[in-house]
Amino acid sequence: MIGGIMAQHWLVKQEPESYSWTDFEREGSTRWEGVRNYQARNNLKAMKAGDRVLFYASGETKAVMGLAAVSRAAFPDATADEEGWVAVELEARRALARPVTLAEVKAAPELAGIALVRNSRLSVMPLGAAEFRRIVALGAA
Repeated sequence: MIGGIMAQHWLVKQEPESYSWTDFEREGSTRWEGVRNYQARNNLKAMKAGDRVLFYASGETKAVMGLAAVSRAAFPDATADEEGWVAVELEARRALARPVTLAEVKAAPELAGIALVRNSRLSVMPLGAAEFRRIVALGAA
């Protein structure tokens, strides 16, 4: 809970060749910009400072790598040619003890309804608190 408001939970996806978890950890924070999907944009707009975020490496890796938090809510995306696109600032928190693969996520019945399984192309997606905790627990072993 942040200032009396329950933190939301999210998963963001990135191609490791473009920006890896290692890059994110080294830098400590980053602007999550360049998103050009309307549903993902709406999710970025819904993010609030303090929300918890899972970092997922797509491409060949296909695994949740670590935890982050929203440090700055939506602001105009300077990389956009049109108005209305937004970015958020994310702060790296910690790597999971071990990556949680997409295969593991799909094998967990309680995660069957999450967007990562249902709409794998979406780059910014909401998670329920229980789903977030389950993925973190999978990565703790």
